[in-house]
Amino acid sequence: MSKKLTFIMALVCGISIASLYYVQPLEGMIASELGIQVGQMGLAPTLSQVGYALGLLFIVPLGDIFERKKLIIFMLSLVSIVLLLTGLVSQYPLLMILMLAIGLTSIVPQLIIPFAGQLANPSERGSVLGIVTGGLLIGILLSRTFSGFIGAYYGWRAVYFSGVGLAIFLIILVSAVFPKNKPLSNLSYKELMLSLPKLFMSQAVVRESAYNGFFIFGAFNIFWSTLVFLMESPTYQMGSKEVGYIGLVGVIGALASVFMGKVSDRKGARVGVGLGTLIETVSFVVLWLLGHHLLGLIVGVILLDLGTQSAQVSNQSRIQSLGDENRSRNNTIFMFSYFIGGASGSLLGSLAWQMAGWSGVCALGMIYGSLGLVGHYFIFKKRKEESF
Repeated sequence: MSKKLTFIMALVCGISIASLYYVQPLEGMIASELGIQVGQMGLAPTLSQVGYALGLLFIVPLGDIFERKKLIIFMLSLVSIVLLLTGLVSQYPLLMILMLAIGLTSIVPQLIIPFAGQLANPSERGSVLGIVTGGLLIGILLSRTFSGFIGAYYGWRAVYFSGVGLAIFLIILVSAVFPKNKPLSNLSYKELMLSLPKLFMSQAVVRESAYNGFFIFGAFNIFWSTLVFLMESPTYQMGSKEVGYIGLVGVIGALASVFMGKVSDRKGARVGVGLGTLIETVSFVVLWLLGHHLLGLIVGVILLDLGTQSAQVSNQSRIQSLGDENRSRNNTIFMFSYFIGGASGSLLGSLAWQMAGWSGVCALGMIYGSLGLVGHYFIFKKRKEESF
């Protein structure tokens, strides 16, 4: 697993996941052109997330029975077609179908992460996964900035046409650089899907990581789904463009999480999970006390993204250490729980804002983080081979 390949995998993760979030800054613009209410466009990101969940559940496990390189190229090809159709669409119902399809085909990073885990030496797996999943988080954070900028100057369709070009670029890159791998499982698709509950019940590490992932990504989404409300409030009197700038700040935390991957390699991945969850919880204390001041908000965002990414990297390192045969399916279980937690955070975060404003949002984030810590230190027991 060379540094070049690690970086390229991170790049592919970041660019491919971005298509899932292109629509968020463009909703008003699209609604205006199609002649529909802005509220109707609120269904678009929801359908994208539903599609992503379906892709996690029904497509990602295929990585255990198909050559991952070919599967990644095939999914990127589908992404390019769906993005092209989205750029051409002029009817609302068809656009909503395409939003679902974008989510379904954007699961490429979840095929790459197990691939990286398989190729990396055990002694460097945490560092490698830190870089690769760091690319994923940076892609999420920068996607709104990219989409908002292109949309503002060239229109919303140009965003999706640009996405087609990026997908084709990734196909060429993956074809030229990614190695081939031999699948280690000969299960049928039906057997593959039926094995998921068995893998969840038989592997304590998978259950523990799924629990932790639910709460860390839930807390992450509590913040990012409500930040625009704070920015538009009398406190800041700003808007979605400034949210994009805050996303750029978050990249600092995501980049710093690479260091936590090295900590996981030296001290054990479980240490990284605990530290990451603790940092994320502390970030909401900072946001609660200082979030109404720009400097305090920036510090809180850096800590939030550092903690979230550090915990995810460490969870992924634990998951990917369980062996080659079930890598993709174990990742499916972890990421499905991770996603459901994120969806719950988005929903409850909005409700917390409506009921108690910014203090309610931060309190909810602290509750999610605290539940993650309780699970890590009290509910799940440390295994003999792992550090506390």
